[in-house]
Amino acid sequence: MNVNLSLLDTVVLEKDIPNVGLKRGDIGAVVEVYEPDGVEVEFVNGSGQTQALVTLKRIDVRSVADSEIFAVRSLHAA
Repeated sequence: MNVNLSLLDTVVLEKDIPNVGLKRGDIGAVVEVYEPDGVEVEFVNGSGQTQALVTLKRIDVRSVADSEIFAVRSLHAA
């Protein structure tokens, strides 16, 4: 579980959220931290427009590892 998430941290989604077009592995930015275990995360599309702004439990996201590289997928694949 991520106990040290801060504002603007880059995180990886750990589950699909189909009703907003998100899939496990999507990358987002923490825009608010709620104690004891909530975070608001913004996910954007390729042009920088917000795809989804969702409140999640910290267990639903994780930090990006230094050994990972970002990939791109079509929103239509969600």
